[in-house]
Amino acid sequence: MQRFFILALILLLSFNCLAQSGRTVQKTTVSTDAAINELNNLTAEQMFNEANNYTKLKVEEFKVKKVPYTDELYKKTVLEQKLLAAKYAAHLTTRKNPSPDDFYFLGMLHSIAENVEGANEAFGKFLSSEQPNAEKAQTARAALVITAARRKNFEGAEKYLAEYLKNQPIKMSDRSKMSTELAESYLTEKNYTKAAFHAQESYDSAKSLFKDETSRVRALNQVLGTGMSVFEIYRTSKNQTEADATLDDLRKIGVTVESNGIYFSAVDRKIKYLIETGRKPLALQLYAETLSNLKKDFVSKPLQEDIERNLKKREKHYKILGETAIELEYIEKWFPGEAKTFANMRGKVIFLDFWATWCGPCIAAFPALTEMQKTFQNQGLVILGVTRWYHEVQGMSADENAEFDFLQKFRRSYGLPYDFVVAKGQTNQINYGATGIPTAVLIDRKGIIRYVETGSGASRELQIQKEIEILLSEK
Repeated sequence: MQRFFILALILLLSFNCLAQSGRTVQKTTVSTDAAINELNNLTAEQMFNEANNYTKLKVEEFKVKKVPYTDELYKKTVLEQKLLAAKYAAHLTTRKNPSPDDFYFLGMLHSIAENVEGANEAFGKFLSSEQPNAEKAQTARAALVITAARRKNFEGAEKYLAEYLKNQPIKMSDRSKMSTELAESYLTEKNYTKAAFHAQESYDSAKSLFKDETSRVRALNQVLGTGMSVFEIYRTSKNQTEADATLDDLRKIGVTVESNGIYFSAVDRKIKYLIETGRKPLALQLYAETLSNLKKDFVSKPLQEDIERNLKKREKHYKILGETAIELEYIEKWFPGEAKTFANMRGKVIFLDFWATWCGPCIAAFPALTEMQKTFQNQGLVILGVTRWYHEVQGMSADENAEFDFLQKFRRSYGLPYDFVVAKGQTNQINYGATGIPTAVLIDRKGIIRYVETGSGASRELQIQKEIEILLSEK
């Protein structure tokens, strides 16, 4: 039934609707025949290569045509890629006497189209064929591990992983991907032992791949990403010793490969983790020691200066983390609700969003903030949009009455379900280290500052949501 639906969808997308005149019908028939003949002339491998490279080629095309990148454009391009893969997969299923390679590339096309059942069926037929190509068989097994892990079919995933490890060639990049998927899935089931095991395997694979990776940026991102995943699992399972050790290892790697990104991320996370686990004196000591040891850790002066600059930007955040929240001062407008103190809101998790009407990244975060408020408000989340008088409206000078009127209309136009807080002066921004916006501050039910980060983006929004869930779970 699913295969029929995909084929019908592709036919609907590929061919023009028939008009009433005979002439139009004749043109459509010719066009249909030509399209089918074109598909028949493509091999399964050619279909896969075209679908697999679709987004890459489109991005290159956008660059040449100077088309501005947007999230919407990227999502549209990915959807087009999936539809193209589904179209080719649907056509391949109609071919008579398919070869083992046809089944392999059919599985790959189904994977791109996110048709899990179709991919599993095709890969299964490929692997059961007589003497399948060894490299393709390993790719098929890796794909089966990933799909099984995502569906929480741990028995199947572990079985395919064992088969993969018994055969050759073993690609560390595939090993890392499989382990990452298994770690994430086990984590959702709170099986921390299995999650940590597979996360560590992924981290070790990423480290071993570093020298062979053609892209240094990609290699650094893989090491950092997998290392942080290991840390988060240990953090969640409250394994403080292993969590500390993972961050220390990442820091050493940052020195070895001369990566200011890995080094800073590891140190920054370790300082925050020390504060989170009640070891603030050690956290501030680590901050001071890191600054004094930069010249010893790095020969490159630009690297030293970059890390020093980023750490000093965080100094205020480190100082207020783990402390009782500072009450907002010089509040002149609080609407549509009434002004409250943090002391009066004890028992709630408070999210301070420092923002401004002229801040594009702040506005881009509104949909995520709205969703968080709707999702978690009944569990005790309170979001406050904290801003100040800027004495301008859309780039033009304005008095406070005009600015307030604009803020009211602005809030209604975006349908924001939380209160706005407007202050005079920058005292609140200074108190919370929110000199850059947007800055997010999370205050727990006991009134303690637990999270402070500046910046925006999908990954930051996901991070904030996870932290909110943690704080809401605390009583």
